[in-house]
Amino acid sequence: MNMRRANLLLLLVLAVCLGVPTRAAETNSLVWRAERDRVSADLHGEPLWPLLEDIARQTGWHIFVEPGANHSASVTFRDMPSGEALAKLLGNLNYAMVPQTNGPQQLYVFKTTMYNATQRVIASPKLAPMRHVANQLLVRLKPGADIDVLAKSRGAKVVARNDKAGIYLLEFGDASATDTALAGLKTDPNVASVDYNYIFDAPPTPQALANAPAGAAPVSLTLSPNSPSDPCNPIVGLIDTGVQSLGSQLDQFMLPAINVTGDISDLSTTTPTHGKAMATAILHGVSQQGKSSPVRILPVNVFGNGETATSYNVALGVQAAVDGGATVLNMSVAGSTDAGVLNDIVQQAIAKGVIIFAAAGNQPVTTPNYPAAIPGVNAVTALSAPGQLASYADYGSFVEMALPGTSMVYMGSQPWVVQGTSPATAYATGVAAGTKANNCLPWAQILAAMQQKFPVPKTGN
Repeated sequence: MNMRRANLLLLLVLAVCLGVPTRAAETNSLVWRAERDRVSADLHGEPLWPLLEDIARQTGWHIFVEPGANHSASVTFRDMPSGEALAKLLGNLNYAMVPQTNGPQQLYVFKTTMYNATQRVIASPKLAPMRHVANQLLVRLKPGADIDVLAKSRGAKVVARNDKAGIYLLEFGDASATDTALAGLKTDPNVASVDYNYIFDAPPTPQALANAPAGAAPVSLTLSPNSPSDPCNPIVGLIDTGVQSLGSQLDQFMLPAINVTGDISDLSTTTPTHGKAMATAILHGVSQQGKSSPVRILPVNVFGNGETATSYNVALGVQAAVDGGATVLNMSVAGSTDAGVLNDIVQQAIAKGVIIFAAAGNQPVTTPNYPAAIPGVNAVTALSAPGQLASYADYGSFVEMALPGTSMVYMGSQPWVVQGTSPATAYATGVAAGTKANNCLPWAQILAAMQQKFPVPKTGN
């Protein structure tokens, strides 16, 4: 993971202001088949710089832009020749393609003249495909379907099940049988969705600070718990690793933890878990709304004692949090694949009115990460300083807000720091939950205000 050393001064979140709801639910897609000179696009408000980065990555062209050039692409087409596609994608901007005899073609994009296109576009790196558990498929059945009958018909074994959510893990004899079954189950009338059981790597662990500057330690968090008394007092489902004690005062904000992996959580380590850091960051966000709050955090451990989680466990975690009364979810897991069953479980939670914040990802690309890029989820990226996107942070068009990407947490008197889009997401979750508890505004109004208050910095122009 490409992450530079954390800024040790904790950046606290500002109070939100009111605004008008705006949201783009579409996921942008651009496929450039250079070998056939055909381009397909489905773009909705794609900014110029991420668009050109994507083109540079897929074509290998060297692209230069006139400083100050700006455009937002909203186009849909299939299998269009590259020349026509460029005209559609770039709108009113001018462009010139200059073939090279000893190197890649050069594309110049400009408002005035080609000679002013001097700013080089660096191709955005491509996210690696997600790994999945060998020989397993994750299946969600339609109501009334029998998983045991279905498994027998496909030569599979049911190795895990959650009948209430209707999701199951099937195991097959080998990779070939798994792939054959996947193709068949996609058209099975009893199956709502099916996919591989993808693997999510653990989010970054906090790093010890040997010599924290005086301004950074200790970070004061004097938030006091109020007794919840009405539906406007949100419960935050923290979908993460295990959470250690936050201290006697802050532990009063924590509800009894849920572990969906079946492991007995070992939280005896002297290193703070990522979950502990995120719970602390959430409460810092809550504290921006006042010195006391009725907000509660429901920890849901989807990693157990392991280094990874699977889409099955994350889906179970979302379901468990919602069943446990969570009205807001905080999710730090991120992967490059839109896992079908997890997508379904997330969408079901959203349909019930649950608000979800998810980390955009810790690679400086515009490629969507999931579940953050699922329509209806609030994707959060990270700032390294006010108005400055962190060097490691995903800034794709699916991202809706940017908050400080550095959080500090203590184990005893030892300060630890964690950096990434995960702390930024936790701050956002805390601000949203604290605002809801404080004034009971509609969620749409709170989210719109946050998008205005915490905009994603423009890149490249």
